[in-house]
Amino acid sequence: MTTDLPLDALEMAIWARNDRLGNLVHHSDRGSQYTSIRYTGRLIEAGVECSVGTTGDSYDNTLAESIIGLYKTELVRRKGLWKTIDDLEISTLEWVD
Repeated sequence: MTTDLPLDALEMAIWARNDRLGNLVHHSDRGSQYTSIRYTGRLIEAGVECSVGTTGDSYDNTLAESIIGLYKTELVRRKGLWKTIDDLEISTLEWVD
């Protein structure tokens, strides 16, 4: 994966919070897209603290893994396939609320 997709997602997250990031900590694995100069530079520019786990170790990422598991159980497995990405995004936003 290149840096472009995660960087776009980061920009969307920053925009959605109207630059009110407070004490935000960004936790990721050691994927090259998250450790690239462009990506880490943007985190620093936004004032976001970087937290990188150890390679291939989901225990460093327990909270995120738990939320992903809940997302899959409560939304993905119950509702099945979506016709469009917009439908998936709306369902995800409803699940988060």
